[in-house]
Amino acid sequence: MPPLPSRGNRSALTSYWVAIWVDCQAVLALFSRPALAEVPLQKQFAGSNSGGRFHATRGPVSSRNGADEAMEIVLNLRVRNSLRAIPWLVGLLAMVGCTESAMRLQNADSLEEEVAEIQLLRDVATPFGGHPLKIQSVSLIGNLDGTGGDPPPSGYRQLLMSEMQKRGVENPNQVLASPSTALVLVKGELQPGIQKGDRFDLEVYVPQEQVEVQSLRNGIMYEARLSEQLFIGGRMRNGKVLALGKGPLLVDPLADPEVEPGELRRGLILGGGVALDARPIGLLIRPEYKNVRISAQIGSAINRRFYHTSRGIKSGVAVPKTDGYIELVMHPRYKDNIDRFIEVVRSIAIVESAAQRQLRLAQLRRQLLNPVTTAVAAVRLEAIGLEAQEVLLLGLASDSPEVSFYAAETLAYLDIKEAAEPLATAAREQPAFRADALTALGAMDDPAARDQLVQLLNVNSAETRYGAFRALWAMNHRDPLVRGEMLGDQFSYHLIRSQGPPMVHVTRSFRPEVVLFGADLRIRTPIILDAGKYIRVHGSGPEEVTVMKILPGQPEEKRQVSGRVDDLIRAIVDLGGSYPDVVQVLVEAKEAQALECRFEVDALPRRGRDYAPSDSQIVVAGDAAENSGLGDLEVVATGEPGQNEVEGSDREEASQEEIQEITVGEERRWSLPHRVGRILNPFSK
Repeated sequence: MPPLPSRGNRSALTSYWVAIWVDCQAVLALFSRPALAEVPLQKQFAGSNSGGRFHATRGPVSSRNGADEAMEIVLNLRVRNSLRAIPWLVGLLAMVGCTESAMRLQNADSLEEEVAEIQLLRDVATPFGGHPLKIQSVSLIGNLDGTGGDPPPSGYRQLLMSEMQKRGVENPNQVLASPSTALVLVKGELQPGIQKGDRFDLEVYVPQEQVEVQSLRNGIMYEARLSEQLFIGGRMRNGKVLALGKGPLLVDPLADPEVEPGELRRGLILGGGVALDARPIGLLIRPEYKNVRISAQIGSAINRRFYHTSRGIKSGVAVPKTDGYIELVMHPRYKDNIDRFIEVVRSIAIVESAAQRQLRLAQLRRQLLNPVTTAVAAVRLEAIGLEAQEVLLLGLASDSPEVSFYAAETLAYLDIKEAAEPLATAAREQPAFRADALTALGAMDDPAARDQLVQLLNVNSAETRYGAFRALWAMNHRDPLVRGEMLGDQFSYHLIRSQGPPMVHVTRSFRPEVVLFGADLRIRTPIILDAGKYIRVHGSGPEEVTVMKILPGQPEEKRQVSGRVDDLIRAIVDLGGSYPDVVQVLVEAKEAQALECRFEVDALPRRGRDYAPSDSQIVVAGDAAENSGLGDLEVVATGEPGQNEVEGSDREEASQEEIQEITVGEERRWSLPHRVGRILNPFSK
């Protein structure tokens, strides 16, 4: 059979298909050709009226059904001849189909053209609700140690006075004039997909014109109603109340009032905001595609790929609201990676036949194995679902770290257990992939993912260990390994019996939390430390540490404990200490070199690190050396082989010369996080 001509040669294509049509007609003619001896038999049986006719194989035939018997014989002969022709016809059609398919697959341009005809959601729709919503309010801070002040006349004072009057506060002017209070501005961000009741961080600071306020340390913020605010007609206008916020302030424990007075006039309330409503996310259909039919097709395409189960009933995540808007319900597996969920949804094909799906899988297979296109191909394979598993497993076996990682990440969101070990390896060895690898492991339900995360709790890298802890908590916060306890209704407290280097970790974002990695962490004595306004720690011996609470006009309270960090923290909370008080003690102990272990703050891997085979092993925040303190180290990689390359799991063993090559930024260790208001996603940029 001749090969299929190119599409550009129309005359050759016409001749080709005419020849095929002629061959098909010849084969089909076999069906209509009379059977051998068919006519003589018909004449013989039709023309005889005798009652004793004889059938060659079945003997005598009665005269009553002779005509029927004759027609049966004719049909049998015709069917036999037709059956002989069927293999020829099937073979001919198969050759035509296989030849065309083979030519298409062998010709990359033809394959691209075929796949280009398949329309994805990203071609007709754009995301909606994918940006943080900034909200703010004016509130009052109390419990200050004479470092507050009376705010000057301003729009902020008028707003606060109005709010205090609504809440029935007596003598609001007298309250504002007290040195134990201060007017503050409160800001937060409602992230895309946040649900009613979810918590987020709040940033609190004193307005510049309020010069009397010296410090917010030890302050507690009264409840504030946060909303969008705009200046209209020279006045501040509030929108709908979207969240409430309150709680104790966390102020830089190391800030020097003589050197950095501004650091004492601002702080954070970790998890202090509570959303009152959910923020919907969805897709907006572009104007040229807006109609009810396309909206319904998009909803059906999404729901075939994603659904959630509630009380045993399966429901799709997409709800077409209008001809131009489809609302999305967050799929539980993507609760910590909303951006990826949106990208996967937009990579779903609107209408696609089985044959087109196979062509697209062939194209994506080639793209997945190419490091340049592997990231995009992996997301589009994830949009296809389990049908893409075979292709992804090929990528998982690739020698390229990039291809292997992106294939493993996609397999994790499909909950395929083969993804667990490669992702753990990437988290351990590749800083550029660490954040995404830990997030993907935390999204899996398969026990293999938990096993790998538990092993990562024992590595040397601070951000890998704490990142693994956070991923385990996101996977199941009731897991006995990471469940912990709530100390004094103030903060979450966890003891992890890790085999890695001992470490204390505290947070300044997401939620108030203290995690101890190790079984027997201690402080060196003698030492004197402050824990907030009224609590002092005095250590005179290894097993003689006294925690005292001194309030004016009240008897002194004491707790005698050992030098174990666990005992010290529990004693502070037992005397009424808050999370900022505990953090202050730990920070002062580290500064005085009295803490016999590493001390880290927000040691989380960050997204956005560039991967390059020559300089991928960069030194990152919190991993430079055991005595790195609290710092967020901003590393500038030179890109030269051998420089700035300290293995993530061996950073504590890095030589002093290697550490000195790191360029450290000027950012203070307790400056505010880059993003305030993060909710569940622990690895956001």
